[in-house]
Parts: sequence; C-alpha cells; structure tokens
Amino acid sequence: MRPRSPWKCRYFVDTEFTDFLDCQLISIAIVSEDGREFYGECSDFDLSACSEFVRAAVLPQLGQVPGRSMPGSQLKAELRAWLLAVPAKPKPILCFDYQGDFDLLSDLVDGDIPTGWRCEHIGSRLAFDKQEAYFREHGGRHHALHDARAKACAFL
Repeated sequence: MRPRSPWKCRYFVDTEFTDFLDCQLISIAIVSEDGREFYGECSDFDLSACSEFVRAAVLPQLGQVPGRSMPGSQLKAELRAWLLAVPAKPKPILCFDYQGDFDLLSDLVDGDIPTGWRCEHIGSRLAFDKQEAYFREHGGRHHALHDARAKACAFL
C-alpha cells in the first residue's frame, strides 16, 4: 500500500476498550497507508469493567500477536516512541472514525501527540462495503489491528 498523496500519509487508528461507561483501553492499533503498523494490548486493564459484548467479542481475540501484551506504562512508552519515529514528510495524519478511539489514544500518551501530526475524523469517508469485504476475507472484526487495517482498506 502506498500513500494516496506525496504530501501526506494517513494513519488509521482503532481501539478496543472495556465498556462505554467504564472505558479502559484494552488494545490499540495504528495502520498507515505505507504499511507501517503499531499494535499493543494493555495487560493491566480491569477485567471486571468489561461489558458482556467485550467478553464475547474482544477478549477471545487477545494474544494473537505474540509479544504485544504489556502493562499500560510500557504500551504508552512504545506508542510514543513509534509516533515519534514516523517521518515528518509526508505529513502524517491520524485518522479515526470514532471520537472515542482518538480520546483513548490521546489519554494513553497524556495528550502529547507529537508535533507535526494532524488529526482527522474520517467516519463519513469509509466505504462500508470495502470494510465488510476486508472482514469476509481476513476475519478479525473487533480486534483493533484488523479493524484498523479494514479502515485503511475502506478509506475513500
């Protein structure tokens, strides 16, 4: 996959979290147009805060990416280092279709998104049929990495 523009490169974020009311990060993924990926699972979230949906759809998918489960403090450090390592050119744009995904990412890095990043809500720019085609082919719905890849594929 290549960036659609020589001046900017989009990075699609997705998260999984415990519940809408007691919202704690479970996992986070960022997938770029040029193939860069970040994925991490938080090993110290409160299991008792998980909704029944999360227990059924999200938790069984954890652990699929070896070595990517870690305490929240380590996840924060690794995500921050990854964001800082992204080249400033082409200009990076962090894309999200749900404000909660951006909020959880921002909370994880204490609101310290590196200089030069632009953030953009792209919910209306995702092709539902392309997302569904991704899930039919690859599975993984409600796994942050698969969801982020599906967004990257479905962006118009």
